[in-house]
Amino acid sequence: MGIDDIVNQGKEFLEQNKDKIGEALKSDQAEDVSDSVLDAAADFVKKIAPDSVDAQVDGVRDNIDKAIGNE
Repeated sequence: MGIDDIVNQGKEFLEQNKDKIGEALKSDQAEDVSDSVLDAAADFVKKIAPDSVDAQVDGVRDNIDKAIGNE
């Protein structure tokens, strides 16, 4: 099985389950998990990046958060 086969299987899976995936991404559980992951990632970047980019990091975090979960 080559990489093309794996990619095609992934595409087929997404197409067949897009409604279920959409529902899962908008669930309370997805919101909780995404908040935790996004907060941790943003905090990590803020620790290693200059303070001048903190606002941009927060903006990116917020935009991603809007796309995942239900809030």
